[in-house]
Amino acid sequence: MDTTFKLIAILLYFAAMLAIGFYASRKNKDLDDYMLAGRKLPPFVAALSAGASDMSGWLLLGLPGAIYAVGLVEAWIAVGLTVGAWLNWKFIAPRLRAYTEVSRNSITIPSFLENRFRDNSHLLRIVAGAIVLVYFTFYVSSGMVAGGKFFESSFGSTYLAGMLLVAGVTLVYTLFGGFLGASLTDVAQGLLMLAALIAVPVVALINIGGWGEMVDGIRAADAALGEGGDRLSFFANATWVGIVSALAWGLGYFGQPHIIVRFMALRSAKDAVAGRRIGVAWMALCALGAVMTALVGIAYFHAHPELTIDDPETVFLLLAQILFHPFVAGLVLAAVLAAVMSTISSQLIVCSSALVEDLYKLFGRKASARTELWLGRGGVVLVAVISILIALDPEASVLELVAFAWAGFGASFGPIVILALFWKGFNNWGALSSLVVGAVIVFWWGNMPEEAWGGAFEMYEIIPGFILAAIVGIIVSLSTQRPRDSAAAEVTAEISAEFDEAVAVAKGKEYVAPVR
Repeated sequence: MDTTFKLIAILLYFAAMLAIGFYASRKNKDLDDYMLAGRKLPPFVAALSAGASDMSGWLLLGLPGAIYAVGLVEAWIAVGLTVGAWLNWKFIAPRLRAYTEVSRNSITIPSFLENRFRDNSHLLRIVAGAIVLVYFTFYVSSGMVAGGKFFESSFGSTYLAGMLLVAGVTLVYTLFGGFLGASLTDVAQGLLMLAALIAVPVVALINIGGWGEMVDGIRAADAALGEGGDRLSFFANATWVGIVSALAWGLGYFGQPHIIVRFMALRSAKDAVAGRRIGVAWMALCALGAVMTALVGIAYFHAHPELTIDDPETVFLLLAQILFHPFVAGLVLAAVLAAVMSTISSQLIVCSSALVEDLYKLFGRKASARTELWLGRGGVVLVAVISILIALDPEASVLELVAFAWAGFGASFGPIVILALFWKGFNNWGALSSLVVGAVIVFWWGNMPEEAWGGAFEMYEIIPGFILAAIVGIIVSLSTQRPRDSAAAEVTAEISAEFDEAVAVAKGKEYVAPVR
């Protein structure tokens, strides 16, 4: 009977997501609607959509699991992410919203880069689109792995069946709903995640007797391990490399296509202010809930030794099923699916845009608006199938897969997005070299043994990738920015005027072109 109640709750959640997706499908008339919802997202929708698509399964599985196993030293990730999200909304959102529209109404990050630098060779756009596809296959796979673990832990199903079910439902509503469908479902999913991350730790804390009992329980659990651990400390068994690496997750925000595309879809640049307040508040509450879930979980399972937890990443799932009525537990468990599916849907849309807008259309392919729309949907299916094949390995760690993809985007796109928006002298050769260096360094560094070079590779790969990509981009731009002839000088002047216009629009001012 318990399983029946939980399944009913999950099925209701699935039905609601599909209904939203089909509703959104009626609003999609062409590829621009499918990829960017006509730039009409209000700040509340954009903020929750960015947050929900950002957090993924790591918020309810990976982060609580890491803190449960190691302690608050893992919470530095949440600190870094919260600061990074605030900086992203504060500085990147208004400028990117303005610049992408001013620069030939760009609807994807690769197309914006091409238009921003007037790169007629299309090389920058092709490389950027390829990097999006490569790293997002790993990212989407992490969500599918989380979905498989969810059903395996919660319902005793096989990993494969759970993974395919989550992938299938997400694929259907994304396939038809497009960007608007993904954004609207993100809002519902974001609210569900917030409610669950408040309810589980609060009820568990009450159940064990309050804050003091929780602290005592954690200390007793640490003592029982006999390893001298202190999971209540932010610094126990920590190294400066580990803390800096955790905080460096915040660097990744500037280069995540599935997040910053929400900035591009805002109604106007001034909406970024409200979006920042809503989005960062949502994120801070969710991160706090995830941390508290892990801490109260340590005390709870120590106080109930008859209960076992084989995988730390399932601590949230187990607490929900133990503490709540099966139907309510089912709704709480649906929050995990919400975290997983919101991220998958957003990433599938970005991958589809890379395939159609940045690669297919780039080679002069002409098609009707309806044909382009169905090509976008075909891209969603293709990327989903490849990601499913990667996710067939049930031993993959959700947090490790997310960390690798997050670093890849952060280091390759982060520096060039910042430089493109804030430095007029940044050019296409600097952007291309920065993009390649960031992607290659992350891939190489992330696959090296941590003990190599005296333990240097223990550092999170986003740090060397981001720094080297930024340095290379600046050096190459300074070395190649002098116009070679009058035609190049004319293009440089055009880029400069467009930059000034974007700055003015981002500040809510009217741009007045200089007299030439």
